This record gives sequence, structure tokens and C-alpha cells, in this order.
Amino acid sequence: MRGGWELGDVAGGPLLLCAALLAVGCALGLRLGRGLGAVDRGALAWLCFDALVHFALEGPFVYLSLVGNITDSDALIASLWKEYGKADARWLYLDPTIVSVEILTVVLGGFLALVLIYAIVKEEHYRHFIQITLCVCELYGGWMTFCPDWLMGSPNLNTNNWLYFWVYLVFFNGVWVLIPGLLLWQSWVELKKMHHKGFNSGKKFQ
Repeated sequence: MRGGWELGDVAGGPLLLCAALLAVGCALGLRLGRGLGAVDRGALAWLCFDALVHFALEGPFVYLSLVGNITDSDALIASLWKEYGKADARWLYLDPTIVSVEILTVVLGGFLALVLIYAIVKEEHYRHFIQITLCVCELYGGWMTFCPDWLMGSPNLNTNNWLYFWVYLVFFNGVWVLIPGLLLWQSWVELKKMHHKGFNSGKKFQ
């Protein structure tokens, strides 16, 4: 894999914006999670960042794609997607699969992230139902983003540049596979504990 070892100013701007959203998301999540355990505070930090990405980055992408296309847009946020479009060209124009998945991600994923934040903070009984639903939506979105292109031989993906492949495609998208996977595992463990607790409590009254 050759070329693209220089991190230019064009790439630096979007990466700094993502880092800023991560910092804000972590700060909000840790503040909201005061008094909760480390795992829940970490989950809140991720969910705040996740919601910010859905609404502040992907929401404008959907709007710009529906009223025109990213390539022709002069909007400030379009520069981020133009940079990402160097890794995946489908984000530069109205690709039906990408825009359809992003509409679902912004509307449903963003809403569920907010509901889950509330459920964790307030320790609501429906927390793990929402958590499982959100994680499945995130994983489905990732699969439908890449699988159609893989089946065609990945004609739109730039795998010859280390930044575009390893950072934009592998790292940024891999995070939305790894963390939802970990949260699914957490829900599995917690539901299993609740099941055993309820089962053992029921046996005492038999």
C-alpha cells in the first residue's frame, strides 16, 4: 500500500472536527454519568459522541445529498464529506444505498441514542431493550454501507492510500462495529444476571 503518507491540511481539518466532537461527547457523557459505574459512564461518553455524529455530521450530509450533492456544495460541513469521499466515492453524490442508510441512522439511530442516554442516567427498566435495538441498528448500517460495494468488487473504495484505508475506512467504521458489539455483550451479561436473579428468587417461594 503506497502513497498518501503526508497528512495535509485538508485532512487535518476534518480529523480535528471529529476529535472535537469526541472531546465534547466524552465530557457530556462523563458529566451525565456522575455517580454511576465506570462501564455506564463509558457507555454514556460513547452515546453522547454517537448522537453528536448522527445529528451534527450525518444529518447535514443527508440534507445536502437530498437537495443536491456533496461535490457541488460550498457548505462548510461538505468539506468533511469531500475529504471522506476520497476514501469512499459514494459519499460525493446521491448514492441511494448510502443516503437511505444515513436517513435511518440519523432519524432512528440518533433518537435511540438520546433515549438510551436518558435510560442509563435514570436507570430505567427498558435500558437494555433500547441498547440492543440501537446496537443492531448501528451494525446493520455498517453492513449495508459496505456489503453492496464489496459484492461489486469495491469499485468506490480507495484502498491504496494508508490514510483513506486504515483511518477513514477501517478505523472510523470499525469503531461503530467494536463498541456496539461490546454494548451488545454488556446487555447479554446484564440480562443473564437478571434472569438468574429472578429465577433464584422464584425458587425461594416454591
